[in-house]
Amino acid sequence: MGKEKMLTVGIDLGTSTTQLVLSELTIENYASAFSVPRITISEKKVIYRSEIIFTPLINQKEIDDEPIKRFVTEQYKQAGIEKGDIQMGAVIITGETARKTNASKVLKALSGYAGDFVVATAGPDLESIIAGKGAGTEKLSKQYKGTIVNLDIGGGTTNLAAFRDGDTLDTACFDIGGRLIKIDPKTQIIQYISPKLKQIIKEQKLLIEEGQPVEKQELKKVVAELVTVLENSVGIGEKSVYYDLLMTNHGLKLDYDLTSLTFSGGVADCLESQEKDCFKYGDIGLLLGQQLKESRLFSELEILPSEETIRATVVGAGSHTAEVSGSTISYTEKLLPLKNLPILKLSKNDETQNTEQMALQIKEKLNWHRLEDDLSQIVLAIEGKKNPSFIEIQRYATGIVKGLKPLIDEKFPLIVLVKEDMAKALGHSLFAQLPRSYPFVCLDSILVENGDYIDIGKPVAGGAVLPVIVKTLVFN
Repeated sequence: MGKEKMLTVGIDLGTSTTQLVLSELTIENYASAFSVPRITISEKKVIYRSEIIFTPLINQKEIDDEPIKRFVTEQYKQAGIEKGDIQMGAVIITGETARKTNASKVLKALSGYAGDFVVATAGPDLESIIAGKGAGTEKLSKQYKGTIVNLDIGGGTTNLAAFRDGDTLDTACFDIGGRLIKIDPKTQIIQYISPKLKQIIKEQKLLIEEGQPVEKQELKKVVAELVTVLENSVGIGEKSVYYDLLMTNHGLKLDYDLTSLTFSGGVADCLESQEKDCFKYGDIGLLLGQQLKESRLFSELEILPSEETIRATVVGAGSHTAEVSGSTISYTEKLLPLKNLPILKLSKNDETQNTEQMALQIKEKLNWHRLEDDLSQIVLAIEGKKNPSFIEIQRYATGIVKGLKPLIDEKFPLIVLVKEDMAKALGHSLFAQLPRSYPFVCLDSILVENGDYIDIGKPVAGGAVLPVIVKTLVFN
């Protein structure tokens, strides 16, 4: 195949901002003519970054899809490209926006804007992982000893992800962001206060009210409460009375040695800001950034530079790695083909646990892909072992079946990817422990990471081989 260029788009619909990035990927096949294709991205180049707009809303609960379509069309025009030129891409809906009632309608409206689209509504945990990868924290964690936490502080939420040795250890999310109070930059009248902040303002008897002029000193008191909770979120200081109120889903476990922090999201750009007019952006983002800079986060932990701040969640695209899994696979044929399934990968430490502990880790990490209270189809990825004993295979199978019980109860097909060559044996063991004729696929020799998506095709070569496309969200 030689070299091939591919035009890709990434669209990020966040709580406060929407943006688009066009990238050109160079794809090369490194395999010989007679072996399985090994397709790798040899180069990625951002060729266009859109302006960043406020996400258009009909009201506090609904996204307005028409202006978003117009924005995307306009950006394509400015970049001088046709809709048909784009071979693939990704739309990620994050933060408060993912909780809006019509998020799926917006995804449908945009899915016509690229060839082969990876489309994801990212719940708080998945967003934390995606932002941590985009900020470069996952990559940094391979070079540094200890655990690094990325705080992605956006308009409505702060997403935390802990990384060590390139593994995702932990995630958390808090309802803390720069747009929780909106202020008219010209008149300095308060236009909106989020319900949780209204509760804090009432309890603290602060003079902050919608429709009234802003009092900077009073606002600083609310922001100080937010900063305290962010300090608590990484284990610093006495727990605030508002910690549980501001928690979106759960905090970090902090059962590890946390050494360093990175920051991303819009508020990360405000940390170093010298801007005198702190309401320039019509919100509390600059105040929050300034008070964070003075906080114990900066005096008690090492702060590492991140690769991206406000654009950390913007994905270059769903890039493709075509692979095949063969020789030792197990699957139920009527299940295939499958498209755009998110990967849930266990850390190396999770895999060494006994069955009960492994099952517990899987159950906990299933919540990374939970949106509101709904579970969704995932693909479980593990490293596996080179020459596993029968007892090891049983341990894996039992841990997986127990851990994925919430999905099995909901009748979701069981899909497992193993890096090492052991899918046939693991498949037999899974089959024995699953309900009768339960649909499942167990593939090996496939390398994936958290945040990837995969397609699994229909069997080829007389059923001995399954084609798999791994779609990696490419961060620039």
